[in-house]
Amino acid sequence: MSEFPIYRPRRMRANENLRRLVRETRLSVDDLIYPMFVVHGENTATNISSMPGCYQYSVDRLVEAARELASLKIPGTILFGIPENKDEFGTEAYSDDGIIQQAVRAIKDAVPELLVITDVCLCEYTDHGHCGIVEKGEVLNDPTLDLLVKESLSHVRAGADMIAPSDMMDGRIGVIRDALDDEGYDAIPIMAYSAKYASAFYGPFREAAESAPQFGDRRTYQMDPPNSEEALREVALDIDEGADIVMVKPALSYLDVIHQVKLEFQMPVAAYNVSGEYAMIKAAAQKGWIDEERVAVEVLTSIKRAGADIILTYFAKSVAEWLDN
Repeated sequence: MSEFPIYRPRRMRANENLRRLVRETRLSVDDLIYPMFVVHGENTATNISSMPGCYQYSVDRLVEAARELASLKIPGTILFGIPENKDEFGTEAYSDDGIIQQAVRAIKDAVPELLVITDVCLCEYTDHGHCGIVEKGEVLNDPTLDLLVKESLSHVRAGADMIAPSDMMDGRIGVIRDALDDEGYDAIPIMAYSAKYASAFYGPFREAAESAPQFGDRRTYQMDPPNSEEALREVALDIDEGADIVMVKPALSYLDVIHQVKLEFQMPVAAYNVSGEYAMIKAAAQKGWIDEERVAVEVLTSIKRAGADIILTYFAKSVAEWLDN
């Protein structure tokens, strides 16, 4: 490559049109999935204090929000349910009349073109707040798989377009894939939370989903944050078991992992721009310390630049409006 003064990189930064012509990474509404929370009741949209602009919706209000997503051309939503009653086995997670099942049917009836993805996990539904069956203080892997299969089938029967297991139990993608295929749902894709870290960035989500563990933490099944080679092994396992999309969560502190996963596997890669990442930007913007739009778009662009094809983000609606303008 030529050196200065022959090569002057600033030539291609002189104005916005030049910058547009040579821009290497382009963030688009096509990249985005908007997470939403649904509760029992009617005409309810309860503000989530730690996540300004996000709400716990009753099903009727959730349908209104889904129509807004479609109008903004956001491809899809991922749903998280807050049950009416919790128990040790998370029974409502796989009830035909559970909150997620009701929500899926309502959205697909009203906004059939919107892609509806469901989070498959038990933590919102169990009285202990863990992602599986607990016995003597230990989260049991293999018995939990049966319940995750029941939950997955229940969501798909209700009309879910895709399921997203987030529990981090070993082997769950394989048993879910087999069960879906056996029931004739071989066309339903799985977006696996493949490298989900035991992160401190989940705090606001646990308020939103009312899913904080009642004892201990989730470090025996979610990944240890210092590890990246292990993430590649986790992703490889999920691909071998039938995952169609693999996810890294959180996104911003794990850009290196997103990049490694994309380079290693050339699979569709999702990244979850999680609640804590969202809340930090919102809080700093409310203080007037940062420009919310510029910082949010910069963060999401960095996630895409790292290699993510799909970004789950609470900024999706705002970004759709910002990019449209």
